[in-house]
Formats: sequence, structure tokens, C-alpha cells
Amino acid sequence: MSAIDQTSPVLREFGPSDYTGVWRRMRRFVREADSGTREEIWLLSHHPVFTLGQAGKREHLLATGEIPVIASDRGGQVTYHGPGQLVAYPLLNLRRRAMSVRELVQLLECSLIDSLAGIGVTAKTREGAPGVYVGPAKIAALGLRIRRGWSCHGLSLNVDMDLTPFSRINPCGYPGLETAQVADFVPHRPQLMRDMGDLLITSLLRRLEAFPLRVSDIRRQARELSLPEAAHA
Repeated sequence: MSAIDQTSPVLREFGPSDYTGVWRRMRRFVREADSGTREEIWLLSHHPVFTLGQAGKREHLLATGEIPVIASDRGGQVTYHGPGQLVAYPLLNLRRRAMSVRELVQLLECSLIDSLAGIGVTAKTREGAPGVYVGPAKIAALGLRIRRGWSCHGLSLNVDMDLTPFSRINPCGYPGLETAQVADFVPHRPQLMRDMGDLLITSLLRRLEAFPLRVSDIRRQARELSLPEAAHA
């Protein structure tokens, strides 16, 4: 196996998860990571929750009802997470990949567009409004934080879910913003969440190849993984 394969991000799938618990685990990962720590990508969904980003204004919470609200340390305004929504948290060392925050945002948006195209849905970005849209409706949101050169938080893609809670907020701070889900365009497809997860991971890993690890870091990781030196020729 090549060195690139050995040092590509580890994929972890958690399934339905409590937001606070995952957030706590994410902060611990970034706090303890060093230059030799292997990157990870987490795939999961959350139990129902509204989250406010660091710039979030409570005026965008209209009628949250029984759904909890958590003030998060990610960027952005307010959004909703719930069952049937695919969440991906790429924990990447941006310094090691010489990747800017803007390049990371573009990578995530393009990976989402690729994934939707793979299932027959045409999506696009919108200038000045991060995320991915199908027509006028937002189908995927982004919210990131960079700490110690590492990215955390990430993206959420509405796959097959109850969209009603979005009407109880101004999604991403935009009053009246429409939301959509993949199931609106690809009805009656079994295992839609699994299929979208596979497409998203494939696209993320392919696009990350444009930002390879520096050679010195590949060799350092290889030594820590006890790989034969010949693997790096």
C-alpha cells in the first residue's frame, strides 16, 4: 500500500449522535493533535438540535419549542440538525496541506455538488452565502472553526428528513430561506443516507488529493505507522 493511502484521513462513522458529546470529542481531538496526528473524517447524524454559530443572533430563533438550542464555537448563524441529515466533520491539518480556509470551503462545497450530481441532482453555490443550493432552496450548510491549524465542525446535507424545524428559525440567518432535501428529487430510493455518505466521502478524498501532505510529514507518519521505507519511493 502506498504512503498516500496510509496517510489519508481515517473515516469514522458514528450514526445518530448527541451534538454536545460529539462536539466535546472534536475539541479534545484538536486540542491533543500534533504534527504527526493522522487526520480524520467523521460521518454521522445528530439528534434534533438547533445550533448557533459564534456570530449567531438569537433573533433568528423564531419558535424553537422542545428542540434544544446550543451555542457552538463554529462559524455562521443558526441551523438545525436532525435525523435523516448527513453530517461530515473533516478534521484536517490545514498547515500540513498548505490549504487556506477559503480553499477548504470551496473543497467542501464542490464535494457536495459532486455528490449530488452522482445521484442526478444539479446543485450550485451562491455568491456571499456559503453552502449548496438546488434552485432557490438550500440543501447543504457549512460551519467551520480552525484551531491550531486544524479544521473542525464541517457540513450538513439534508438527505431524507423532516424539514419542518427549519421553519422555526431563519436558516443561516436568512428570513424565509427555503430548504430542500435529496429525497425531494430522488424519491423512494432505499439506503439513501448510505449512498450519499459513500458519494460524499469519495468526492472529499478525491479533491483532497489536490492538497497533498508535505513529503516530510508523509515520512514522519510512515515511521510512526512502522511502514517499510520502500513504501515512500
